[in-house]
Amino acid sequence: MKQDSKIYVAGHRGLVGSALMRQLQAKGYHNLVTRTHAELDLTDQTAVRDFFATKNPEFVLLAAAKVGGIHANNTYPAEFIQQNLAIQTNVIHEAWRNNVRRLLFLGSSCIYPKDCPQPIKEEYLLTGPLEPTNRPYALAKIAGIEMCWSYNRQYGTQYLAAMPTNLYGPGDNYDLNNSHVLPALIRKMHEAKLRGDKEVVVWGTGAPKREFLYSGDMADACIYLMEQPEEKMQSLFNNIYPPLVNVGCGEDMTIRELAVLVKDVVGFAGSLVFDPSKPEGTMRKLMEVSKLNALGWEAHTHLNDGIALAYADYLERHKGVV
Repeated sequence: MKQDSKIYVAGHRGLVGSALMRQLQAKGYHNLVTRTHAELDLTDQTAVRDFFATKNPEFVLLAAAKVGGIHANNTYPAEFIQQNLAIQTNVIHEAWRNNVRRLLFLGSSCIYPKDCPQPIKEEYLLTGPLEPTNRPYALAKIAGIEMCWSYNRQYGTQYLAAMPTNLYGPGDNYDLNNSHVLPALIRKMHEAKLRGDKEVVVWGTGAPKREFLYSGDMADACIYLMEQPEEKMQSLFNNIYPPLVNVGCGEDMTIRELAVLVKDVVGFAGSLVFDPSKPEGTMRKLMEVSKLNALGWEAHTHLNDGIALAYADYLERHKGVV
């Protein structure tokens, strides 16, 4: 992938897609193609076919997806499986029909079994039952991985599937009812600081451990994979294993440690109270990233620095909001 290559970023407005756009532009890529949902409905097969035939991108970063938290996944399982299957099927198939040189399909760590050995290796895919609350979404993403691998094996394409760990950063979702733990803590701490509260309640015991990757690092890893020559990527383009690579930092921390970090960055002076009556999920979820490291990439944004960047973005987007 060269700086003047025509690159289509699907889903360029989301947390993942916007990070990809910023990183591409920072690296000097200037022939970028984007479409909003209003301009191009990726679940519409005819519209996607016309778009690829007209625009003819050389490379595709597929970050578009229907996403949501536990409540949304439980309430709209049909939409989560149908829309995600439609989006990825249309984009991957039209990429093949129009001779796209390389495609990167973005998924999620929820593709792995609920009770996975830790850290989670790529080879653990399909070795056990999935987490029931997001199974339709996870199955759609697994189908996308299989589709990339199938086209590679039958047609000699170079389609990759990247599975990031928990992401955070500019453009994140700070809805307290539907966001992930890190952005939720940022908002809770900030609002408590403005009100002068003496304490902030954190769900669960604080004991579970989670891995967090800054969205800019995720984007950097994805672009790095797209830039590598074919001979360096042979470990991912073969008939034995799916073209799957975990994207993470390889380190985790407890939710209690995370809460203290966010508290310090935001400047909340009160105390933290943990509520063990609230759900907290599995005890650990750490990605094994030796495959990505062996290809020459490692995360570089320290969590403390990343949270500061995310908090600055939150302040910019929520000026005057208490």
